[in-house]
Amino acid sequence: MPMMEFQGKEIEVDDDGYIINLDDWTKEIAEHLASLDSMTLTPAHWEVIDFLRNYYKQYQIAPMIKILVKEIGKVMGPEKGNTKYLYELYPGGPAKQACKFAGLPKPTGCV
Repeated sequence: MPMMEFQGKEIEVDDDGYIINLDDWTKEIAEHLASLDSMTLTPAHWEVIDFLRNYYKQYQIAPMIKILVKEIGKVMGPEKGNTKYLYELYPGGPAKQACKFAGLPKPTGCV
């Protein structure tokens, strides 16, 4: 299994760089992963990351983009629950990139 070194600690990741052990995740790791994609996390990014982490705690699955858009729309309203808004925040793919930053597994299905 590949490893990522962060602050002197080896963290196990999959071949795509997603953290294997959810307990290894920290906000600092999220910021580090974002910086690798030349991004700085804003409160809007954190809102999606927090949503995803809560969703995962409840359902034990990382949602694919279609479900992510629908569920964010229910909770945060249509101005945030749409693909345009989410792609502006996460140009690498809202489900894939946001889940990676959130320390969740790569979403399955259509991402």
